[in-house]
Amino acid sequence: MSLDTFTAIHVIVSLIGIGSGFVIAFALVNARRADGWTALFLLSTVATSATGFGFPFDHLLPSHIVGAISLTVLAIATAARYAFHLAGVWRRVYVIAAMTALYLNVFVLVVQLFRRVPVLIALAPTQSEPPFAIVQLFVLVLFVVLTAVAVRRFRGGLAVES
Repeated sequence: MSLDTFTAIHVIVSLIGIGSGFVIAFALVNARRADGWTALFLLSTVATSATGFGFPFDHLLPSHIVGAISLTVLAIATAARYAFHLAGVWRRVYVIAAMTALYLNVFVLVVQLFRRVPVLIALAPTQSEPPFAIVQLFVLVLFVVLTAVAVRRFRGGLAVES
């Protein structure tokens, strides 16, 4: 498989993970389980993180560290959801882990946008400029707030949606 094809597949799977992740985030904040979307989110986000290791590299990169953290968080979310069935503390563990996995995907999306979109490159060519930091801070604050609301509202035994 060519690198361009592999990259395209990785990007498509990533966007599926982010899109389904936002559906899950909305469901959690609104006390819904969204079981079908959960499976899609977890599978596509695991695939995103795993395929990230398939790109050529000669040394450990920050993206590998983010990928390893994401796979660890996804393993915890998957266990909380499917092995422990959101019972007791596992409900909160699932919410925090799922939202963290989504945050990491969005964090990487922002990095990639600032590396590939000309207007964003002009604003932050080295990604150490204030516009990049402000966007990443906004994303972090957004996810902290969404996660806190979801932890408070989500009850695993409530309405099930596909």
